[in-house]
Amino acid sequence: MDEFAGGVRRVTTPLPMRPGHVHSYLLPGDDGWTLVDTGIGAPDARERWAAELAELDGPVTAILVTHFHPDHVGAAADLAELTGAPVYQDELDLQQCRLVWGSDDWPERLTDWFQRHGVPGDVTDELIGQGTYYRPFIRYQDTAAPIRPGDDLRGWTVVAAPGHADGQLCLLRDGVLVAADHLLDPITPTVGLWPESRPDPLGDYLTALQQTIELAPTRAFPGHGELIENPVARAHALIAHHAERLDVTEAALGEQPQSGYAVSFPLSGADLKPGARRFAVAETLSHLERLVLEGRARRHEDSGSVSYTAAQ
Repeated sequence: MDEFAGGVRRVTTPLPMRPGHVHSYLLPGDDGWTLVDTGIGAPDARERWAAELAELDGPVTAILVTHFHPDHVGAAADLAELTGAPVYQDELDLQQCRLVWGSDDWPERLTDWFQRHGVPGDVTDELIGQGTYYRPFIRYQDTAAPIRPGDDLRGWTVVAAPGHADGQLCLLRDGVLVAADHLLDPITPTVGLWPESRPDPLGDYLTALQQTIELAPTRAFPGHGELIENPVARAHALIAHHAERLDVTEAALGEQPQSGYAVSFPLSGADLKPGARRFAVAETLSHLERLVLEGRARRHEDSGSVSYTAAQ
């Protein structure tokens, strides 16, 4: 457990996938600690967390799940049992959590989604297999209490940060941003279009980054990587990164219709493992849909398949 100025503590949990780790944060308060994110629900998650909690000088009195991805929500039920603390989560995020991790038909929906966007059947099987790998490690808290942007959580203001996940939340106080996967450095957060998600995740993300610039935090604690000393500069850099990726995506289009799967190859390369290809297709789709909304590309749908062409 690492400790920073202001008494913020960081617990780092190993992950079986890149980037190889995820951070949870413990925020001190008058009535105890607020835990932000719980790590993945690995078989030894309870034992790991019991050891970490034993080092604290007071109880955990609140748990915030910033978003429903496996490495952030996976051990939420474990921590709720260990601490007796209420779990808070954005309402939309909890709905998506139930849809992805709590329903039996999600793999079927995802299969239809990938096939609709041009992924061949044999490749789809590999991509779906990668996604279902994590289901046994997700123990979310189905009774999580709703929390909304603008709410106060133990002295911290809840801030909306959609893009990487539709309902992702951050916390802000005195210039300190607990940023989850909204700001990462040097890697960039994935921003993909998925079934049942908001229609323009990249537009949401760019808006959220601009809001971060306006809030002007002076440091940020990310979900992965080291403390970000200049969050405003990082937000500007991420906006520039996606502007460049939009240009590259636009340049990959022509007069002949192409699926999101096909466009993912010039954007992300041909040599990707199935897990990486899943995210490459979703990221490509988020950029293609943003180009359509900006009038820089055209979207075509025919007999359940979707393709894209250049605007002119």
